[in-house]
Amino acid sequence: MRQPNIKVIIPAFNEQNAVGMVIDEIPKALVSEIIVVDNGSTDDTFGQAQSRGATALREEKRGYGNACLCGLQHIGNQVNDLPDIVVFLDGDHSDYPEEMYQLVQPIIDGKADLVIGSRALGKKEKGSMTPQQVFGNWLATTLLRWFYGVQFTDLGPFRAVKYESLLRINMQDKTYGWTVEMQLKAAKLGMPTTEVPVNYRQRIGVSKVSGTVKGTFGAGYKILWTIFRYL
Repeated sequence: MRQPNIKVIIPAFNEQNAVGMVIDEIPKALVSEIIVVDNGSTDDTFGQAQSRGATALREEKRGYGNACLCGLQHIGNQVNDLPDIVVFLDGDHSDYPEEMYQLVQPIIDGKADLVIGSRALGKKEKGSMTPQQVFGNWLATTLLRWFYGVQFTDLGPFRAVKYESLLRINMQDKTYGWTVEMQLKAAKLGMPTTEVPVNYRQRIGVSKVSGTVKGTFGAGYKILWTIFRYL
């Protein structure tokens, strides 16, 4: 069996001190391209990504989903080099990129179209997730189980998905609802999904979501709105 073509998308906003470390720790034998989308940073995130050999893109429209969509547009334009699998992870060094092998294996084995890296099932460094993050994940995954009949323990950003399945999902969200939209649409389409435990550490820098009251409430509202929007 040929080695699958795997591309990585890293949305990043003001992550100049972390993104280079994330890129360095991605297993290069596994992936064909690392795409960093600078989401309107005011620091040297773009330059750091370029210097580490990643494909660096700029998306000035702020929003996690906007950055991810920019990366997907870049992939879609490479008609002679479309991937089998797309991996998403954050640029703040909170994920462990070397765990990508475990993340993509269920897809390679034909057992899943979407694999979520679950921080709830892995080991979390003390202080890596705020109480509101833990509660928000519990609430969102409980609602996904009630309304969509799918079992998840996390909305973790570290995830892998078959590219052809990602096209079927037809992602639309431009901000905080990106992760939950992918999971609930996969459920509605009857796609096989699974989770693998991933470890989690304290991020470098201050979180744009859980690190501010505005970000916390904004993310919570958008996630809940997205869950009920697609019922």
